[in-house]
Amino acid sequence: MTDTEMKTTDSTTPSTPVAKLAMVTLDAPDAAALGDFYSAVLGWPVAYSDEKYAMLTGPSNALGIGTIPDHKRPDWPDDGHKQFHFDLAADDIEAAAASCIELGATRADPQPGDTWVVLLDPAGHPFCLTDAKNWG
Repeated sequence: MTDTEMKTTDSTTPSTPVAKLAMVTLDAPDAAALGDFYSAVLGWPVAYSDEKYAMLTGPSNALGIGTIPDHKRPDWPDDGHKQFHFDLAADDIEAAAASCIELGATRADPQPGDTWVVLLDPAGHPFCLTDAKNWG
């Protein structure tokens, strides 16, 4: 299936997408610092970084980070206001978690399951480390 041939939920009727996801942008108290964190976690290069904005380029999408002086960290456990989170695939979840913690993440408490690890990035955004074998 090409980028322009998307299937509906019933997988029988092709449709043309209205747009293509180019970038996800996070708010943070320090764009450059969070950009450095995700660059190290994802292995994506920092394409641009200053005190107000950072952008990383991945293989098919980009990650933007904007400095918001009054940034409010998401709550964990989620109080129903979390907007999204990343699911990141890793070959060894615990080794990946340890590396992320060394880079500035913290382990969320409580942990909601046994098949993934929830971490909080330095700006407080939750993200999950999952088994890469489950993603094909």
